[in-house]
Amino acid sequence: MRRSWRLTAIGVLAIALSLCLGSSPSMAQSRAHVYLLRGLMNIFSLGMDTLAEELSRRGVYATVHSYSEWQGLADQAAASYRAGKEGPIILIGHSLGADAVMEMAAYLGRKGVPVALVVPFDGTQSFAASGNVARVVNLTQREYAYMRAGPGFHGSLSNVDVSSDHNIDHINIDKSPRLHARVISEVLAVVGNHRGEPGAAPGAAPSGAKPIQANAPGSHENGAAPANGDTAKPEATPAAPATSVKPSPGAANSGGMKPAADAGTPAIASPER
Repeated sequence: MRRSWRLTAIGVLAIALSLCLGSSPSMAQSRAHVYLLRGLMNIFSLGMDTLAEELSRRGVYATVHSYSEWQGLADQAAASYRAGKEGPIILIGHSLGADAVMEMAAYLGRKGVPVALVVPFDGTQSFAASGNVARVVNLTQREYAYMRAGPGFHGSLSNVDVSSDHNIDHINIDKSPRLHARVISEVLAVVGNHRGEPGAAPGAAPSGAKPIQANAPGSHENGAAPANGDTAKPEATPAAPATSVKPSPGAANSGGMKPAADAGTPAIASPER
């Protein structure tokens, strides 16, 4: 009788412990992971390392890799996502690394893995955003490298053109403090929503930080100008077919906007201060 009571007590205790452990935040939620990919020769994109450090200081798990590793990283990310260990997945890259994150996102889409955010820094060509991607923020100085909505893409797409800023070139765009601030804000919005921080609505950043949202040309979210100086711009229309808009030589629309190579309109970013 006494032995039976002890066994029952042990069983109840074991169940209570398993419930407590199962409800702990570390086990109940997967970890957001930011993959940052460097460009050519793995030595010309050290701004990715700086950005990873800045994110780490804010409690975001971020790792830096060579662009040539993207497929192996995608396989690892897919396995970790399916195991419930990783997600949301965020991809950031510079130069050939920017091309690689667009390819990596599409590859993860073919594996059925969602990608929360993709940020290319001055990629070398245009890519179609795949249907598994929630948001693309393309920081570029090349009109031919604007990203466009691909088949099944229903997320948001922003092409941020920094070509008017003569302090930014292909070699240093990944190190721009202003662009880093923009990207950190975007990442914190995703991570804050994942963590379920109080008051974190979709698209809102945690702890008072807000990503720059693209609205109508010349307008700003909540009537305030973006802190990073970028002009606001409309997002790509969900489910709209991608169209190629060829600008006339030297032509510009009102407000200084350039026609985009997709359904969104890029902004001409303000120079570094």
